[in-house]
Amino acid sequence: MNDMSQKMVVGEFVLSDDLARCRPYIEDALEYCNGTHEFEDIVKGIAESKMQFWPAPRGCMVTEIVVYPRKKVLNIFLAGGDLDQLKDMNDAINAWAIEQGCTGGSLTGRVGWKKVLEPMGWKLAHSHFVKETE
Repeated sequence: MNDMSQKMVVGEFVLSDDLARCRPYIEDALEYCNGTHEFEDIVKGIAESKMQFWPAPRGCMVTEIVVYPRKKVLNIFLAGGDLDQLKDMNDAINAWAIEQGCTGGSLTGRVGWKKVLEPMGWKLAHSHFVKETE
């Protein structure tokens, strides 16, 4: 059996072992995205370097750099897995964001994240509301 036949393929993209392993974490996190993305969209974003994939032994994150007219921020788009593992990733991701010229970070998450994130310097800036058009 050749190496290609052992790899997981999504659409036109062959997944890395880490991305295939982290698929359940990503799909669980996508449940809270109100239908904006599916796993295939994340794979494409990573393959096209529009998103960054941060695998860890017990979880992962997906980030994207967002450039506003007056600020460049690293948005933590998805996070899934063991909470302590995700917290341990904060410093490395923050250092990388600074290297990329980001001056801040953002994420959208459930209200319960506030308790976890505040000790790491994050603050609740606003609430995010969604509505399906009829």
